[in-house]
Amino acid sequence: MNAANGARELTTQTVEAARAGYLAGVAGLPPGPAMALVEEQRIAGVPCRVYQPENATGAGVVFFHGGGWVLGSLDGHDGICRDLAAGSGATVVSVDYRLAPEHQFPAAFDDAVAVSTAVVTTGADLGIDGSRVAIAGDSAGGNLAAAAALAARDAGKRLAAQLLIYPAVDARMASASHDLVGPFLTGKEMTWFYGHYQGDAEVGDWRLSPLLASDHTGLPPALVITAEFDGLRDEGEQYGDVLTEAGVETTVVRYFGMPHGFFKWGHRVGPAREAMVQAGNWLGARLS
Repeated sequence: MNAANGARELTTQTVEAARAGYLAGVAGLPPGPAMALVEEQRIAGVPCRVYQPENATGAGVVFFHGGGWVLGSLDGHDGICRDLAAGSGATVVSVDYRLAPEHQFPAAFDDAVAVSTAVVTTGADLGIDGSRVAIAGDSAGGNLAAAAALAARDAGKRLAAQLLIYPAVDARMASASHDLVGPFLTGKEMTWFYGHYQGDAEVGDWRLSPLLASDHTGLPPALVITAEFDGLRDEGEQYGDVLTEAGVETTVVRYFGMPHGFFKWGHRVGPAREAMVQAGNWLGARLS
């Protein structure tokens, strides 16, 4: 799940070794666009990094990084957040949620809900209009974004949009695409990630498996981006279908020829750049 280099050996590694491999894999990513302001803050007690673009419109995006709830960091997704901020005009709040196995489910979910709630209710402190806040994430971060959107709806907190990039939304891992052998994520690796994160939670808990929530009505408009050679492809597209059936305005786009994790390759892969531009434009339109 965005494990970068050494994915084939991931399931035999210690968490510490996997994290070191992840950091090595993202170290060479180029910097993203310059921002008017980049600032470390604690929001609802959670460490975050705030990106305010030069063309800030007053909208906001709360972003959750991928990494299987075990790997990942603010630095590893710095370029993505800068690109989304520049492309949408929104101030992006990147959330450094607690990682497993030190902090198992629902710690990351709780952090996601706490920050997204705070940005909606007190976003003015960040120059953000609380009525123009989207939620976004890739992979495990897409899981947290989808689950936090459900929680926000249930709490009566309005979100304007949700951007779900190859999200993990079904802990049963029952879809056929989990049998795919992609270059960066396999069914065995997903089992490794869930094994560290899930703890004693039931797979049917919607906070862990947003696809299995009993009600998807009333959720914000969604853009779901999937990749052809990705074990999470089918469940992401199923989630798009479920949202559509629930009356949620939803766009699902599969990027052919792309593997899991491709979204961060916009500096060198055409379809990744296309996906980033699409995401930024979509957020900008939804948050205008």
